Amino acid sequence: MWETKETSISEIQTLLNQGYEVEVDSPDGWVGVNFFIDKGEWEEYKLTMDDGTEVRVNENHLFETASGWKYAKDLCEIGVEEFNTVSGFSIGRVSKTGLKIPIVDINVNHENHRYYTNGVSSHNTGVGKSLFMCHVAAASLVQNYNVLYITLEMSEEKIAERIDANLLNIKLDDLALLPKDSYDRKIARLKENIKGKLIIKEYPTASASSIHFRALLNELALKKNFKPDILFIDYLNICSSARLKHGANVNSYSYIKAIAEELRGLAVEFKLPVVSATQTTRSGFTNTDPGLEDTSESFGLPATADMMFALIASEQLDALDQIMVKQLKNRYNDPTLNKRFALGIDRSKMKLYDIEESAQKGIADSGQRDDNPPPRNGGGSKSKFSKLKV
Repeated sequence: MWETKETSISEIQTLLNQGYEVEVDSPDGWVGVNFFIDKGEWEEYKLTMDDGTEVRVNENHLFETASGWKYAKDLCEIGVEEFNTVSGFSIGRVSKTGLKIPIVDINVNHENHRYYTNGVSSHNTGVGKSLFMCHVAAASLVQNYNVLYITLEMSEEKIAERIDANLLNIKLDDLALLPKDSYDRKIARLKENIKGKLIIKEYPTASASSIHFRALLNELALKKNFKPDILFIDYLNICSSARLKHGANVNSYSYIKAIAEELRGLAVEFKLPVVSATQTTRSGFTNTDPGLEDTSESFGLPATADMMFALIASEQLDALDQIMVKQLKNRYNDPTLNKRFALGIDRSKMKLYDIEESAQKGIADSGQRDDNPPPRNGGGSKSKFSKLKV
């Protein structure tokens, strides 16, 4: 049985740890909570709606507005804005209070990644799967490789914006404010130096399989003489299988493993690397030392992949604008060499960058073998159920 009640986000951590399955209200209906994250203390930003509703957040919190998703820090400068709420779009404004407060967030199990906070549509927390793939796609273009980016999560326009922000070294929010003539000049300069081509193709979530991707590759080769050097699929778990029909008789292990095998077969057939992403389990997200066993839905995925690594975020890394990378599997080299290392991350420009060698100190196996891995965190099992309005 489900129990419906109102609660705070911070209480969700206790419920999840106690084994409850939690769903929260959202513009997409009730959506499951994957995990909870404590982000530590941040400077407070406060959204105040005309009806008196308040939402207290940090600068990087995303609100859904009439003109798209916007960060609290940018909304603070804009002034009055229309926000998507449980009652429709309503007027509100964000202000910086000058105080410091503890910040917590959740990740929800829906492709739109949103939920209601005090009745206002907010974007859930994320580590940076799409950011990482957009950065690598941009880097491939700079190296004059042809790139095909297939998205089943974000729209083609959103992916294009992220890659543009990376290549132009402009904040994502500033990109929309850039005059057209200025944008055209910058793109023209990029074209002089970058010979790689980019094609972005969007499919509806859970509707496309390796059959669709194979047809697309053949069509691009025939009609546009375009043959990609690398293929990005954002992301594997929301593809469909060409062999299995998702339903009551197919478990998630078999279904996700089938998708992974089909994409690997596609890579071999067309002789190109396929880069995709998956999510961790709830316990894996809060684990600072995740392993292959923390892969969500199916262990068949890491069994099929040739190379796999984890992106690790924490409040300490966020404060330093860094993200940790840990090799989990590598069929091409010794995975114990450079097993962990840190990268700089600029989320506003969708960029990753190398950090100084001194910043790698304290990472036990950066450039070394992993002889004494740190202890792992544990997770609990589900037993009870609860629906929550946050």
